[in-house]
Amino acid sequence: MTKTTDNLERLRARLAEFAAERDWEQFHNPKNLAMALAGEAGELLEHFQWLTFEQAARLPRETRAEVALEAADVLLFLVRLCDKLGIDLAAACERKLALNAKKYPVAKARGRATKYNKL
Repeated sequence: MTKTTDNLERLRARLAEFAAERDWEQFHNPKNLAMALAGEAGELLEHFQWLTFEQAARLPRETRAEVALEAADVLLFLVRLCDKLGIDLAAACERKLALNAKKYPVAKARGRATKYNKL
């Protein structure tokens, strides 16, 4: 097991315990978790709305701290959703990276933001 996989597994177990202690299993179905994930992603995006590229790259310390907490919310809901669906998130990420490497070969994609089907 890699360090990342091990960390995700610990996080998954802590989240499951956290939810069980609060009797939240009844609310943690895939639909509700996916909706909560989308809501948290929206809250994350709010911090960047209307900022220039430069402003977004240099967030004030307080805003960065708020962004960190919103990013954590997104990850926590994603990990919980994957747990409820029996998805090994680390393995899924490895598979996705391998697929993306084929879709976006370095020779064609380097320095370009073009979608794979238009390279």
